[in-house]
Amino acid sequence: MRNVAPTKSNMLKLKEELSFARLGRELLDQKRSILVAELMSLVDQAAAWDERVAGELAAAYRALEDASMAMGKLKVASLSNAVDARSSIKLRQRRVMGVSLPVVDTSFQDKPPYYSPMGTSSRLDAAAKEFRDALTQMGKLAELKVSIMRLAVEVKRTIRKVNALEKIAVPELEESVRFIRDRLEENERDTFTLMKMVKNRLAAAKGEVSEA
Repeated sequence: MRNVAPTKSNMLKLKEELSFARLGRELLDQKRSILVAELMSLVDQAAAWDERVAGELAAAYRALEDASMAMGKLKVASLSNAVDARSSIKLRQRRVMGVSLPVVDTSFQDKPPYYSPMGTSSRLDAAAKEFRDALTQMGKLAELKVSIMRLAVEVKRTIRKVNALEKIAVPELEESVRFIRDRLEENERDTFTLMKMVKNRLAAAKGEVSEA
């Protein structure tokens, strides 16, 4: 309970603070719900994307192994040096309830063919494509995982704020308002009783004067 004087002005101030605290609790609770919904959605997406990346990498390594078996590891290693493909990652930001989340855009710049098709296997081209697809998927997966971590931190922070308002600030303000209201009502009753006593005494004194 706040240690304040039981006056009407203080009660009005505390009522305003109480109304503001209740509004803040309601808004933070809504924010928490939105963040949790977004977090759960991203968790589901990340699980699906994780499986997709694992599948892409497995397919890429299978294709590379097939190419190595068909052409020999030394030739595959030699031809891989001829591959001129550059990847670039652009980072953007999006915001969810004030939380900044990354958006990863992966792109490639290349100019195939990298080598003569004579004496090479199409499995090598397939391996290059699979690895490129896997890198793209990995960028998206990184985006999801970082977003999940940031949202999880914000959800915890928001829950702490809601709990602080709900379990400490609001009850404390409610108790202070009740205390001041009770004291003011008690003072009004005391004042009324005192005024009644004064009135009775004045009436009695007036009667004694009249008899005299």
